[in-house]
This record gives sequence, structure tokens and C-alpha cells, in this order.
Amino acid sequence: MEASKWTATAASIWIQCSCGASYAFGIYSPILKSSQNYDQSMLDTISVFKDIGANAGVLSGLLYSAVCRRGAAPRTWIVHAAGAAQCLVGYFFLWLAVTGAIPQPHVAAVCLFMFLAAHAQTFFNTANVVTAVENFPAYSGTVVGIMKGFLGLSGAVIIQVYQTLFPEKPTTFLLMLAFVPSLLSLALMFFVRAHHTSSADHDKTYLNGFSLISMVVAAYVMLLIIVENVLVLAPWMRVFTLTILFLILSSPLHVAVKANKHETEKQNSLPSLKAPLIVDNETRKPNETNDHEMNLMQALRTLSFWLLFVAMLCGMGSGLATINNISQIGESLGYTAVERSTLVSLWSIWNFLGRVGAGLMSDTFLHKKGYPRPLFMTVTLAAMTAGHVIIGSGFPGNLYVGSVVVGICYGSQWSLMPTITSEIFGVRHMGTIFNTIAIASPMGSYIFSVRVIGYIYDRNAGDESSCSGTQCFMSSFFAMAVVSLFGALVALGLFVKTRKVYARIMRTRMLA
Repeated sequence: MEASKWTATAASIWIQCSCGASYAFGIYSPILKSSQNYDQSMLDTISVFKDIGANAGVLSGLLYSAVCRRGAAPRTWIVHAAGAAQCLVGYFFLWLAVTGAIPQPHVAAVCLFMFLAAHAQTFFNTANVVTAVENFPAYSGTVVGIMKGFLGLSGAVIIQVYQTLFPEKPTTFLLMLAFVPSLLSLALMFFVRAHHTSSADHDKTYLNGFSLISMVVAAYVMLLIIVENVLVLAPWMRVFTLTILFLILSSPLHVAVKANKHETEKQNSLPSLKAPLIVDNETRKPNETNDHEMNLMQALRTLSFWLLFVAMLCGMGSGLATINNISQIGESLGYTAVERSTLVSLWSIWNFLGRVGAGLMSDTFLHKKGYPRPLFMTVTLAAMTAGHVIIGSGFPGNLYVGSVVVGICYGSQWSLMPTITSEIFGVRHMGTIFNTIAIASPMGSYIFSVRVIGYIYDRNAGDESSCSGTQCFMSSFFAMAVVSLFGALVALGLFVKTRKVYARIMRTRMLA
């Protein structure tokens, strides 16, 4: 493949599709619990380390900033290699522990293995997202939505591979998680690099092509999930459906080839037409919307950073707490095992829709109407409030409705937050800053899962090991609804605080 920002995007998409194994924790957590003789509290502790590892990506941001300085030779591959090493070590040692190939490790060691395995995701994600923003600064919302969207879908994609190739073999699934993302990243990492070229009119067209592919993947996976819960598919049918999924996932290469061809033809025809304009455009900085770049320490001293952090603590934290407890919520309300499994799988779809939809919509309204992105964050957090109320109410079918609302709004935060970070603080240290803000997610998850949901659940269960009825989770989700509403008000404060920043962004783009 010809090296370009388009092949970099296609390679990043494929890596993103494989590296979201933290979303598949529910597949191997039962065998981890039984093989190590853990109680639910110990398993929840390991789950918290998973969440911390998957979201505390400060080291990946610092590494990216160190090895990818502007003007130096691109070395994004170092970030991917670091992620591949952690992924391999973390999941491989979990596999050794589960299979009994090593003496039963202390729970602290298992927490470390889980942390390393999940922490690898931040290295893949940082390299792919920041590189994409550098390649498409004018459409940062759209491209971040694409990257985050495919990451959100990765859990469902990985589960489809597992159910086709290794059904009912969760130990083999752990081995697959150790090798597939690591080897795929190592194979593609040299394609993922920043190409500091000018924005072009056709960029949006081909980015929309990538977005369309992601939506086709999401629709297809959702169809498979529904069919699998109605029918029992024969092994050959599963292989057939997985082959179609792989064919769809190969289509980003087609978009990249077309975009490269378009750019080559345009470059060949431009010298005789508008040569002076090209020279002017090529000297434009990739981060064309910022007057200056902030590092992490400078960002920490701003009110905008803390407003964004608190908003994410409320939104991401309560959203992650929801998915971490969705099976238990369903069980308390009388949902069948199949229905609970379907809810977990469909969460990836709603998460994806939020990520891609928020990126596309915020870009469209910013370009056409000048609406600042924090306004969309305010709206999604307010909608999440309604979702928590629906889940807490306990009416028949509430989890299907509530999980859609909360899932979409949760996914939206993951698309909006990195993009807002790049626009307020600049691209150069974007990886470090947005990964620092992302720590709000596991912090919030711990507070809401352990201190709110777990405490109220145990109090209602009393001397029993489990709780049944709407009272088990009603109070906790009503409390999280209040938290989400507070987050919406904080995001509204960020909107007011950054109006001048976005006014400057719009002026710059009008002059560009």
C-alpha cells in the first residue's frame, strides 16, 4: 500500500477493531472466577484494574509526545510496539493462570496481569486517534468518531470470532486476545504515521466512506446477534457469516486506494493550474485551529480542563458502571441468561452509534452553524440522565430502552472528549491530556459501582447472596441520574467558558 494519510487511517481502523478486548471481559470472567476460586468481590476488584488499565493512558500519551515530535521522523510504531508487548504479556499470563500452567498466582498478580492487558489498549488507541487528528485537523470530530467507533465495535467483532472459531472455550479466547491484537498491530504499525498535508475538499467525502463502513459493520453485527438469539446456527453458517464480516472489514482498504488515486490525479493536474496556492496550503500547520499548544501541566492549571474532567467523571463513570452491572441488573429483574447476554452484546452497538454519531453531528453543526462541541456534551449528559431513570424504574423491558439511551450517550463522551481536548489545548500533547482526562472513567466507575451500586445492592440483599426486585438498583440509578444531570450543568459551564475558543476556530476556518 502507498503510504498516505488514507492508508494510515485504514491501518488504524483494523488495529482498533482488534484491540478492544476489555469490552469482552464477560466472556472469560466466569472461568477466571472459577479457576482461581474467587468470590464476586475479588472478581470486581480485578474488573476495576481492567477499567483503570483501559482508561489510564497517561504513559501512552507521554510516549507519543516524546517519539512523535513535529519535524522529526515519525516513530508512531514505537507506541504500537509498546502496546503489543503489554497485550501479549498481560493476556498470556492470564491464560497461564487460568489453565493452571503456573501455580495459582496471588490476586494482586492477577490484577497486574489484567492491568497490563487492558493498558495496552491505551497505547493502540492513543497512536491511532492522535495520528488521525493530525492527518485530518479540519474534521477531527469525524475521524475521532471513526476511531472510537471501531474501538467500541471491537468487543462485538472479537466475540463473533470467538463464537465461530473457539465456541465454549474461554481459555483459548484468552490466548487469542494475547496474540491477535499484538500481531496485527506489529504488522500494520509502520503504516500509521502523520502526513502533514493540507486539508482537501474531498477529505470529508472519503471520511464519510469510512463512517459508512463502520455503520454497515455495526448493522451486520447487530443482525448476527439477533439471529443467534433466535436460531441455532450450524458451524458452517457461522464460518460463512464470519467470512462476510471480514470482507466488510477489508473495505477500508478500498476507500484508501480510491482516495490515494484521487489525490494523485489532483496533484498531477494542479501544477499547471494553481501551483502558488498549493505551496501556501502545504505550509499550513496541521493544528490550524489553535494559536498555541499546551502541555499537560499547563492544561492542569486551566478551569476548562477541570470542567471537562468533572463532566467526564459524571458521564463516563456512570456509563461504565452501568455496563459493568448490566447482567446483575437483568438478573434481579428476571431477565433470562440469553436476554442478559444479548444486552451485553448490543451495548457495543449503542456505544458505537454514540461515538460515530457524535463525531459526525458535532463536526456538521460546528462547520455549518458554529455550534461549539461542549454543547453536544451537555445534551448527551442530559439524555443520559433520562436513561438512568429508565433503568432504575424497573418497568418491563426497561433495560432494553435504558441501555440504548445510556450506551449511545456514553459512547458520545468518548468521541467528544478527545476532540474538545485537541481544540482547547492543541494537538501536540493531545494524547497525554485526553488520556489524563480519561482517568475520570475508572474513577467514576469505582465510585458508582462499588460505593453506590454495590453498597445499596448488598444492603437490599441482606443475608442473601443475591437480590431480586426493582429495589436492588432503583436508588443507585436514581442517584446516578442526579450525577449525570450535574455533569450536564458542568458541561454547560464548559460551553460558556470556551465560546471564545470556538469563535476563533470558526474565524480561522473561514479564512483558511
